[in-house]
Amino acid sequence: MQRLPAPLQNRYYLTLLIFFFILIFLDKHSLWTQWRLHRAQQRLQEERELYEQKILEAKEEAEDFELTKEKFAREHYYMKRPDEDVYIIKEDK
Repeated sequence: MQRLPAPLQNRYYLTLLIFFFILIFLDKHSLWTQWRLHRAQQRLQEERELYEQKILEAKEEAEDFELTKEKFAREHYYMKRPDEDVYIIKEDK
C-alpha cells in the first residue's frame, strides 16, 4: 500500500475513482452508451430530413401530374373529347 501514490492511498479517493470508472465505462447508462445513442440520433435525424425532402419532391410531382394529366392522356393514349377530331402528325427525325 505504501508504493501507491498518495491520492490512491486514501480509501475515499480510491472509492470515488472506482465509482467514476463504473459510471463512465460499465454502467448501463455509461458515457460510451450515451455517445453511441447520440450518434445514432444524429444519423436518424439526417435520414428524416432526407425523406422529408423526398416527400416534398413527390408531392410536387403529383401536383404537376394533376395539372398535366389531360395533356399526358392526349399525347400518349390518343384520348379525345366527344366533339373533337384528333389528327396525328408524325415527324421524321
